[in-house]
Amino acid sequence: MKKIVVTREVFTETIDFLKSHFDVASNQEDRLFRRNELLSLISGAEGIQTGSGDQVNDEFLDAAPQVKIVANTAVGYNNIDVDACSRRGVIVTNTPGVLDECVADYAMGLMIAACRRIGEGERFLRSGQWKAVYFKQMLGVDIHGGTLGLVGFGRIGQAIARRANGFGMRVIYHARSRVSEDVEQNLNATYVDKSHLLQESDVVLLILPYSKDTHHFIGARELRQMKPRSVLVNIARGGIVDDNALIMALRDRVIFAAGLDVYEGEPALNPEFLELENVVLSPHIGSASEPTRRAMAMTAAKNLVAVLAHGQAPLNWVNPR
Repeated sequence: MKKIVVTREVFTETIDFLKSHFDVASNQEDRLFRRNELLSLISGAEGIQTGSGDQVNDEFLDAAPQVKIVANTAVGYNNIDVDACSRRGVIVTNTPGVLDECVADYAMGLMIAACRRIGEGERFLRSGQWKAVYFKQMLGVDIHGGTLGLVGFGRIGQAIARRANGFGMRVIYHARSRVSEDVEQNLNATYVDKSHLLQESDVVLLILPYSKDTHHFIGARELRQMKPRSVLVNIARGGIVDDNALIMALRDRVIFAAGLDVYEGEPALNPEFLELENVVLSPHIGSASEPTRRAMAMTAAKNLVAVLAHGQAPLNWVNPR
């Protein structure tokens, strides 16, 4: 049977599904392998189901010369050198669609937490500092009636826009490609350029892919264009925001607050974030509901089965074809 490697823990149903087609080497203990251990594990594999923390590059591919497909258990794939895979004829897949609504829910929660200082309030209470209710205590920023600027307007961005309409928010967006007029009308969304979005938004929410073109898409210059009472939310990928510039902007009150689920160099975190009260920090769990993570794992597995067991095109093909 063909060898498949699953590099991180998934649900038992996914392993059972794969075992019905392949010889499966899985990491159900969820060990954080040293690089040499991982490279040894994938030797001889024809398919590899990766996690978003696995760096797939030439070194990785050299260790698995028989591999035909790398199925990433995430919608983002900036951990994978797609060009290197394409040169070797290795198919790359991801898991779009199944996590849209879950991530959109989380985006709204992170936005509300940052605007209404929920994390700061909980820390204040838990530390025993709450002694009385004061009229001006922990004043935040309203969500309802505000302007939400979405940077990126794919499936998840549009799902967020639908939710923002329920809060009576004005929705503006900026993306590489403008959506159809029908979609804009259905979502009450208006296309604007980047500068206009930064200047007009009460909340700037990032949900765009990471690439060399979007590296530090938000830096010191962009943060200075935002309103002093505005909030930045990043649920996309680390590196889209210049974390050092954001820390300075939060410290100097250039913007009101931030809500972050992703970071440069994660899981490493710039420790200066921990010194700030006006930032909500979350450990990259935007898609972490049980139904969504089950669907993601099975989607990746189905891509492996389609290619290696049935000789078919995968459900979610990333490489240019």
